[in-house]
Amino acid sequence: MLFKLQKKTLSIIQIAGYALSLFFGLCVILLFSQLYLDLKPLLNQESNVFKQKTAVVSKTVSAFKSVDKSRLYFNEKELSELKEQSFVQAISAFNNATFRIKATSPQLAGGPVFTTDLFFESIPDQYLDVESPEWNWKIGNDFIPIIIPENYINLYNFGFAESQGLPVISKTTVSEIEFTVSIFGRGKSKRFKSRIVGFSDKINSILVPETFLNWANKNYGERKESKTSRLLVEFKNISDESVARFFNEHNYAINKASLEQSRLLFFFNSIFYFVFFVAALILALSCAFILLSVHLVIQKNKETIQNLFFIGYEIRQIAYFYRILISGVTLICFVFATVFCLYIRNQYLNYFRNTLEFQTGSGKIVLISFILCAVFIPVYYFIVGKYIRKTVSN
Repeated sequence: MLFKLQKKTLSIIQIAGYALSLFFGLCVILLFSQLYLDLKPLLNQESNVFKQKTAVVSKTVSAFKSVDKSRLYFNEKELSELKEQSFVQAISAFNNATFRIKATSPQLAGGPVFTTDLFFESIPDQYLDVESPEWNWKIGNDFIPIIIPENYINLYNFGFAESQGLPVISKTTVSEIEFTVSIFGRGKSKRFKSRIVGFSDKINSILVPETFLNWANKNYGERKESKTSRLLVEFKNISDESVARFFNEHNYAINKASLEQSRLLFFFNSIFYFVFFVAALILALSCAFILLSVHLVIQKNKETIQNLFFIGYEIRQIAYFYRILISGVTLICFVFATVFCLYIRNQYLNYFRNTLEFQTGSGKIVLISFILCAVFIPVYYFIVGKYIRKTVSN
């Protein structure tokens, strides 16, 4: 009898409106949360050597600077001015080798020995993201780890090797070749073993640990001070419009790839947060809609509910119908939204795997859905009981 009486108080349109808005909001939140987790590693792997929000800055080479080379170096005033900019978090100078360097290949099977001149640079280790236990050096070590630009390998494979009929080489092969590095300066020399331990696609330079370069410059350097021609700038907000304006006004060249990568990550995060906010708003409105509908129904049937209470029905029994109905519809929406989102994720993963090479994160759709459902249903249970209790007490 109680069930038949209460069944007439809620309309199908109210329930359907709540279900559709809840389903839509859930799908948006679940899909975009999972898409964010899946795509973020793809963006992050583009910054495999340098941390995010950094860019290499140098002075633009002009005809006058090619005559007067000193104009290519940053002076103390220029460094101070750059540090004071609101968009700059920190700057670090590239440390240059001030001694001569030669690299000699090993002699294999009686073949020729190759020798070439090199240059070394270094930056503080906190700006590097090299997962190699070999990236370290201390006084007394006879091994120097080296990072080279990735495009050096590409130039050899698709340029030099192609034109000379030589075999191509992979990163793994290059990393296994050990060679000799000789340094010369101040009338003395020293030999080290060396090997390439990492590849950078962010900077065209040959990097060695800063501890080695500081020691070598001190003991073999031909100049007392290393001049600063390039900087690694860490930004507070890479998308700040004053960044490009400042560098253009001062004729500074900036690594566009690093800048665009950071901007892309910033816009990606911004879009995600905006969509997540809209979806959360939709969920909140759907919850408010069904609770308001229940509240209006209870107020409309206030006299009936009070009579039921007075003839012996408990508050728990009166609220049971509304609790079960709302919780049931909510649970069904969560199940359908979860299944739908899992299907959509499977479809876009198949597409991404065929077009991009990246490792997806673990699926979190079911977990997020379970957490939200565990929050929604108890809240509904409590609020409906509160509405009934307040009605019968008046």
